[in-house]
Amino acid sequence: MIQEKTMQIAIARPQIGEEEKEAVVAILSSGELVQGKKVAEFEGLFAAYHGAKHGIAMNNGTTALMAAMMAHGIGLGDEVIIPAFSFFATASCIMSVGAHPVFADIDPDTFNLSPESAEAVITEKTKAIMPVHLYGYPADMPRFEALCQKYNLVLLEDAAQAHGAAIHDRYVGTWGTASFSFYPTKNMTTGEGGMVLTDDDEIARRLRMIRNQGMNTQYYHETLGYNFRMTNMSAAIGIPQLKHLPDWTQSRIANAEYFNKNMQGVKTPVPQSGFKHVYHQYTVRVPEGVSRDAVTKRLNERGIGVRVYYPLPIYKQPVLLQTGRYDNITLPETDKATLEVFSLPVHPGLNDEERAYIVDEVNKLC
Repeated sequence: MIQEKTMQIAIARPQIGEEEKEAVVAILSSGELVQGKKVAEFEGLFAAYHGAKHGIAMNNGTTALMAAMMAHGIGLGDEVIIPAFSFFATASCIMSVGAHPVFADIDPDTFNLSPESAEAVITEKTKAIMPVHLYGYPADMPRFEALCQKYNLVLLEDAAQAHGAAIHDRYVGTWGTASFSFYPTKNMTTGEGGMVLTDDDEIARRLRMIRNQGMNTQYYHETLGYNFRMTNMSAAIGIPQLKHLPDWTQSRIANAEYFNKNMQGVKTPVPQSGFKHVYHQYTVRVPEGVSRDAVTKRLNERGIGVRVYYPLPIYKQPVLLQTGRYDNITLPETDKATLEVFSLPVHPGLNDEERAYIVDEVNKLC
């Protein structure tokens, strides 16, 4: 009896080469392990890649978000408008500084925060709007930029999943104060790490103090700060990773285009003209009447590491429900997406055989 072939394809596969390994060994040999010249070099390169004036490295993406809140003076009683269809850190960074997340609905085609929905929940307590470039697809930043100018609000970007994404010739990370993550599953990694980009000299100065215990001069603490410093080992990994990012991005885009062309049944992502989607995740919707959970269960059984990002909207998370602030809100597009979406491997490590296998298995089920 001939057994049907089953592959094992991970949802993410970090691309780590000899250059990264050698760079870490060199740092260990130097004895300069934390917040040194290598971090400064990485900051400059990452900022320049995106066209930003300042890059401020952090120890992870969540602290990058939190530091951005603090640098803009967002605090007790302030409101920040975000989508509920995102990773929890999008909200927890707001709560960590004593402010309140205010949730608006998403656009059903992009999964990103809807400008119309965001404008509808602006109040006198609103301090900022923070769109998320979900799955690597840029949010509609021209409209959010105009919205923040209209209401005199701070514009922030949760760019954790969007390294190198752009709208026409302008990269994400240059529209507002932007926070990135370098977690191992991201389009590039430093193991753990984060970065804030800004063109504002004063915000950059505050960020550098916040990440270093509130110090500008050693042992003189000018503001409340924390230890959010990046290690030189992380930065040493990030420099060669950034060098490969353009090629890896093109591989992700090519994989996504292959899926778009050959996948049937599911609703595939189609970026609008001028929006560069970098496909941190390749996320599809199951058709009406098809059980998403049954499909993902079967695909995982067939060796395809699919994931659901995200199965429960942030405003329904237990820690948010305990506050009683979110009992009466309605986000229909958000709720619908949590029941229908799933993500397929799209990373640059995929080969032609794996891509074809993924398409075949999805087409059998949908």
